[in-house]
Amino acid sequence: MADLPYRIVIGLEVHVQLLTKTKLFCGCPNRFGLPPNSATCPVCIGMPGVLPVMNRRAFELALKAALALNCQIAAFTKWDRKNYYYPDLPKNYQISQYDLPFSYDGWLEISTATGPKRVRIIRVHLEEDAGKMLHDEQGGGRDSLVDLNRAGTPLLEIVSHPDMSTPEEAKAYLEEIRLMLRELEVSDCEMQEGSLRCDANVNIHVPLAGGGHAATPIVEVKNLNSFRSVERAIRYEAQRQYEEFQKTGKKLGEVPKATAGWDENRGITVVQRRKEEASDYRYFPEPDLVPVEVDDAWRERIRASLGELPAQQRRRLQEQYGLSAYDANVLTSQGRAMVAYFETVSGKCGDPKAACNWITNKLLAVAKTQGSGNGGPFALPAEHLADLIAEQKAMGLTKQISEELFDLMVGEGLTAKEAIERKGIKPVASADELLAIVRRAIAANPKAVADFKKGKTAAAQAIKGAVMKETKGTAKPDLVQQLVMDELQKV
Repeated sequence: MADLPYRIVIGLEVHVQLLTKTKLFCGCPNRFGLPPNSATCPVCIGMPGVLPVMNRRAFELALKAALALNCQIAAFTKWDRKNYYYPDLPKNYQISQYDLPFSYDGWLEISTATGPKRVRIIRVHLEEDAGKMLHDEQGGGRDSLVDLNRAGTPLLEIVSHPDMSTPEEAKAYLEEIRLMLRELEVSDCEMQEGSLRCDANVNIHVPLAGGGHAATPIVEVKNLNSFRSVERAIRYEAQRQYEEFQKTGKKLGEVPKATAGWDENRGITVVQRRKEEASDYRYFPEPDLVPVEVDDAWRERIRASLGELPAQQRRRLQEQYGLSAYDANVLTSQGRAMVAYFETVSGKCGDPKAACNWITNKLLAVAKTQGSGNGGPFALPAEHLADLIAEQKAMGLTKQISEELFDLMVGEGLTAKEAIERKGIKPVASADELLAIVRRAIAANPKAVADFKKGKTAAAQAIKGAVMKETKGTAKPDLVQQLVMDELQKV
């Protein structure tokens, strides 16, 4: 993005549904995929005279997420009514938080092409979700339908500062949030089910000839339901704003902030309306809910439950095991269970780099082809993989033979020794035996010997290959190479 004639400024509003059994202010089940309008009650559909009751579990999960995002936790927080009308919001207001959110001033570190970057977080607050509109997308004339199962679901809103400057950084930020909240069991973060949603606030800064820059009005892009959509929408919207800037020039200040939708099929943003301000929502304190006070003991109990977070894991893997930033990121991105698996393999075989290579190159490939239903990334017990790495070193097995053993172990549930026995692999008994094999290979390949004498040193590879074939890949390649070269010098 460095060659663009403008700088993109990106802030994200991430909405995360929490993993609670019931909704935020009533006892209706919080579960995806139920029949439409079957998980509703007088409270969540806004019947007159009903009273909400706060879900304590939802608030604790929200605290957990906010602490993981390095936020300050407010000792006193209240609820507010955010007034607006939508067909999927039967109360005509949403219970949210306005001027006294339960957390604020946080940050999240992400990995970028130029190294780690800290994205500041303005606030994390808790609110209830609205329902869902089901539209006739085929144009058949059917009416839009409303499913209120989602109304009242506990929703965490994470609002960042505009600290991101590329679509790739926005994607990395979302991926880090998803990984962290999944590991903490705060949310399943399934974008296709709507439990992780994102709105992107995008504008651009265009350098001016006399110095400084012109800033375009912010456009909030909604309806982003995949990481790919987030990247594409930001990239498209930034270019659209630049082209609009070239047309309008100094009249840019007359253009109001706007809300746009993302059309995935056409790959474009569509401006929908003027962006609302806080005053448009007519916030006022929710009269039916008491404020929440968070004391030190409650806060610290939640903090103690966090465990090691992804960023901490990445640093520790690099420092403790000498892994590269790339390798540490690959392992961490698979979750805590994979990191624990790696540490077991590494500890047993004594070679962290070999353990990481086998996991990232072979084990994860198995997970992609077999899926989690067939053992997923743990199709091979950690102890068995460690034994294979140890046998590979002890017997001098080639990469090809070792991978064949791996496939056999995964396919039939064998240990390393059982797989070696099944394939009939036996180590070369002694150096004298290996030397004898080398001499037989030289005698059996006169053409390769003649070519070697003519200065074609690559001809020695044919002899080496014959030795490796006879030993079934159990001879150490470096030792075979040395013996072949020594013996060829004597011919």
